[in-house]
Amino acid sequence: MSSQNTNEGGRNSARERLRAERERQKAAEKRRRSLKVGAAVVGVLAVATGIGVALAGQGDDDGGTASAKPITVGHESAPAKLTVYEDFRCPACAQFENAFRGTVRSLERAGKLKAEYHLVTLIDGHMGGSGSKKAANAAACAKDRGKFSAYHDVLYRHQPAEQDDAFASTERLIQLARKVKGLVGPAFEKCVTTGRHNDWVERANESFRNSDHQGTPTVLLDGKNIYADQNDPLTPQKLRKLVERKG
Repeated sequence: MSSQNTNEGGRNSARERLRAERERQKAAEKRRRSLKVGAAVVGVLAVATGIGVALAGQGDDDGGTASAKPITVGHESAPAKLTVYEDFRCPACAQFENAFRGTVRSLERAGKLKAEYHLVTLIDGHMGGSGSKKAANAAACAKDRGKFSAYHDVLYRHQPAEQDDAFASTERLIQLARKVKGLVGPAFEKCVTTGRHNDWVERANESFRNSDHQGTPTVLLDGKNIYADQNDPLTPQKLRKLVERKG
């Protein structure tokens, strides 16, 4: 009996060890599966995070807030390019815009000219205030809505006296925007009141200050200054001829 009990005990012990080993193997396999699933989830999250960063970067770089690129109006393939550096508080800029607006817009519509607008804040710097900056931001907000040209022209038609910093009032800027059909809405108003494009305006102004240009307005046609020569002043008729020669 003693020998039989010993043998039976040995067999039981062997079975217990085998069962324990199987349990350990099952547990190890379960851990391996968990690790694989965990690694897969981490991989998916990493990819998702990468996509999120890419989309966020694209959203930030809208051509208004993330860079000092000019606002362009007209057909991209137009044979001539007008580059304008201007300040919404600058009286000389208003004189240029009010005299040349019809010619410039006509040439743009005809596909003969595209215009690039660099909005700067010289008057704010020289006279104090924030109207140049806030008006430039509001114009960039109008660009977001596809209404830049119309709003740009409204601002110059209603430019206050140089000493009057009326454009520092976002209420005034929004009031003027109501003159442009389809412009005013919650998105535009938030853009104006929060200064969404202020960083872009500041970079545009800094770029101008670091350039060789002397003041506003600076008007270039295909890189050549066509507005500075007071002995041979530019006229709308001369501008049209210069552009039409380009093809």
